Amino acid sequence: MAVYRTSSPEETMALSAQTAAKLKPGAVVAMTGELGAGKTVFVRGAAGTLGYDGPVTSPTFAIVNEYSGNVPLYHFDMYRIHGEEELYSTGFYDYLDGRSVLFIEWSENISECLPPDCVRVDIKKDGEARIIDITGLEDESL
Repeated sequence: MAVYRTSSPEETMALSAQTAAKLKPGAVVAMTGELGAGKTVFVRGAAGTLGYDGPVTSPTFAIVNEYSGNVPLYHFDMYRIHGEEELYSTGFYDYLDGRSVLFIEWSENISECLPPDCVRVDIKKDGEARIIDITGLEDESL
């Protein structure tokens, strides 16, 4: 486990870029944090490292946004998903193909369905700063 403090969205994106550099195709990143904590900002930084240079937005209503890059990135928002039956209807299991990287916001809503080896990222607000706890990376030094 490693805990980081970032003071701006740019610092959060830089941390996520470093995190993404350690991910391999097939990785699942389970994210938690309250509304406005910076989960989508974290995904934005990772997307650039994975070779995507377009806009990254929250998939709140779409459930999943797909970003093409060197490694495909699928960005899920599970805020409205509760339980395995609802999760199944999203097509989530089809994305666990080992060729892409998944970032899952509100992962606590589907915790029982996540792979046991997923990377976990918890983001907490501390005024304007963020406290980011990252676990599950092979080498947790960033």
